Amino acid sequence: KKTQRNMDTKRMIFCLLLAAIISPVFTEEWRASIIKELDALVTSCVVVPCSFTHPKENLSTSRLRGIWHRSTDRAQRIYYEDSMQLGQNNCSLEITNIKDHDNGPFCFRIELARTETDTSTVDKFSFVESCVTFRMLPDPPNPTLSHPNTAIQDRPYTITCSVRHTCPSHVPKLTWSRGTADEVIEDHKEMGLGYWEAQSILTIIPEEKDDHSDVTCTAQFNGQKTSSTTLTLYVKRTENYNHIIIPTVAAFGTAVIFAVFCIFMVKRYNPTISGMCENRGVAYRLSRITF
Repeated sequence: KKTQRNMDTKRMIFCLLLAAIISPVFTEEWRASIIKELDALVTSCVVVPCSFTHPKENLSTSRLRGIWHRSTDRAQRIYYEDSMQLGQNNCSLEITNIKDHDNGPFCFRIELARTETDTSTVDKFSFVESCVTFRMLPDPPNPTLSHPNTAIQDRPYTITCSVRHTCPSHVPKLTWSRGTADEVIEDHKEMGLGYWEAQSILTIIPEEKDDHSDVTCTAQFNGQKTSSTTLTLYVKRTENYNHIIIPTVAAFGTAVIFAVFCIFMVKRYNPTISGMCENRGVAYRLSRITF
């Protein structure tokens, strides 16, 4: 009896120690970072950024299963991964061909299986306070155009078309109503909080005939839905001062030539002109005396 009592005591101590070890693993030290709300375009896709942390426990022989389920019913699973480990603590969820009723909330759950065949593990943790809800968009957002107010004839003119989305695995395709591939630069960047931005930059050389013409940027989303925004060009003619410069130069040149000519004539013919003037004066006096 004493031996049995000692064994029971050791078992109790072992269970208490095991509970003390396991308890913080699945209560205080497990954390999940999940975006709470996102836009989702119907028929397209949406990616929910998610990451989790676990205690510094040796999980080399463990098997992590990631499960996404509806918050109101854990049995309604929309994702269950049992064939691979969750690498780099990434629990991001992608839903393709999203329906208008797939608004959530959806919550993440993780299971820790000690063996490959362990499907009834009690080591489970649901992050029911960190769930995502979707704002369902029946129509896609229109692209935004950024550009100078006025284009100048024969000078480069740049227009930036951008659109925000939540489907980085299928980036919206941006196209222009004019321009060539050499005139377009594309970019795609993360905005944070589950949003991304696709960008297309068009640079053209407007001509005078392009004044009051339209340039349209069209965005095609996954699921074939499209939206577009149009810009009307206002082209300012290049300033031309030839109508002022040429007559001014011509007049100045004529004046210079005339002045040089006059100086030359005065210097060359000054004695003759003076003599003529004196002769005229004598003739005038003689005519007065004779009269």
